[in-house]
Amino acid sequence: MFLRLDDIEARHAELERQLMDPAIAGMRDKYRKVTREHAEVGRMVEIAREIRALEAERAELAELLADPDMREMAQADNERINARLPIIEQQLRLLLLPKDPYEGRNILLEIRAGTGGDEAALFAGDLFRMYARYVEKMGWKLEVMAASEVTVNGAQQGYKEIVSQISGDNAYSHLKYEAGVHRVQRVPATESQGRIHTSAATIAVMPEPDEIEVKIVDKDLRIDVFRAGGPGGQSVNTTDSAVRITHLPTGLVVICQDEKSQTKNKAKAMKVLSARLLQKQEDEQHAIEAADRKSQVGTGDRSERIRTYNYPQNRVTDHRVTNADGTTFTLYKLEQIVGGDMDELITGVTSYFQAELLREAEGR
Repeated sequence: MFLRLDDIEARHAELERQLMDPAIAGMRDKYRKVTREHAEVGRMVEIAREIRALEAERAELAELLADPDMREMAQADNERINARLPIIEQQLRLLLLPKDPYEGRNILLEIRAGTGGDEAALFAGDLFRMYARYVEKMGWKLEVMAASEVTVNGAQQGYKEIVSQISGDNAYSHLKYEAGVHRVQRVPATESQGRIHTSAATIAVMPEPDEIEVKIVDKDLRIDVFRAGGPGGQSVNTTDSAVRITHLPTGLVVICQDEKSQTKNKAKAMKVLSARLLQKQEDEQHAIEAADRKSQVGTGDRSERIRTYNYPQNRVTDHRVTNADGTTFTLYKLEQIVGGDMDELITGVTSYFQAELLREAEGR
């Protein structure tokens, strides 16, 4: 491992040199890329130096362990080192994995009601509020970009579709494995006989594109403006402020009508369209790769049922994740999770996929 640690430190020194280069400082995209890598490699350097220090300390303890008078004291230090080293070596192995190209990005979170009618729309609303509370807990920022609301029984609010931008440190890293089909089992508000129904909603986690990743030309767009419908503030429903953008080559359509300003709605719609086009590119690439691979880890395929929220049993089960004993990863704390306390759930899922990526990398 020492050769690898030397390489890490050498790379960190090279990145520091680049950050001091006026030529790179003048190139916004290049400077941002170097800054991001510098922070990542800096974390590797911290761990590398701790590993070196612990290994040197353990080598010094070998002589003390052979001394009967010093053995007991040295043994305690040796056990501390032996407990710590595997943890940080695992952290370093994870950091050395090939980087997801979208790490560090803000995201657009798209939630759509699936099968289940009004109950599916209510569940989509519950999922949106769950993530909104988690975002607040993490100190991030959430902005609704587009929404199609549904009101059930005159009071309960759901969504046919809602797209929100989530901005914050490592938002993509925390939420990228949330993409897929989420299923709910409960007695719907619309059920008069107390029967449990199963409904679903789909979630897409779309990284915010860089300008160079998605190029949209004006001739490929049809832009329509119209009067906004549904609830809104003063003048929202009395002017042609709503915007519908159709991307002609792909047929993708985005509608934004939450803002009073047509200009703001157009800007939001373009941001959503860019994210969906990037997602489409990724989906097409995954389809090509899938033909050459037996399985894919963490592709975010929305056709895959990933999680069940069972209200009668206060249970959340992630069907992708298997525990060490072969059981499916399940937490009996549904109320806390839908209330935004998602740390244990997200950490469990992320750790599982990181372990899968490590196994795949080390098996090559």
